Amino acid sequence: MTITQRERRRQDNDRQAGFASLELVVLTPVLLVMLLLVVGFGRLTHGRQIADQAAAAAARAAALDNDPVHAQEDGQQQARVILTQAGISCHSFTATVDTSDFVAGGQVSVQIVCVTSLSDLGLVGFPGAKTLTASASAPLEQFREFGAG
Repeated sequence: MTITQRERRRQDNDRQAGFASLELVVLTPVLLVMLLLVVGFGRLTHGRQIADQAAAAAARAAALDNDPVHAQEDGQQQARVILTQAGISCHSFTATVDTSDFVAGGQVSVQIVCVTSLSDLGLVGFPGAKTLTASASAPLEQFREFGAG
């Protein structure tokens, strides 16, 4: 009788080993897709954070200038530099620097719109492009003289 019980245990173990292989074959693609989704959403979140940083840096750069014309130029340039250094490539890029309140105690506002490609994440179903938008403003010093630009 002990031989029969051993054979039954061996047969049960063989069946379980077969099921374990089947489970691995079924679960591997699911886990791989989940991993790719996590990476894709992480890249989107990183892109949004970089856009926010670029808008804040552009507003700071514009606020340090003495006239509105240079403030607009420097703000746009700073936004592009931050995005480029972070590896975000924009198919279309606009940085709007609002200098309508460019007086002592006023503020400078910047809005960034960057359309970036997600074609390398197409495997997991991400769209072809994503529009990243961000805005920030920076105060101008109260006791500082500004040029008339």
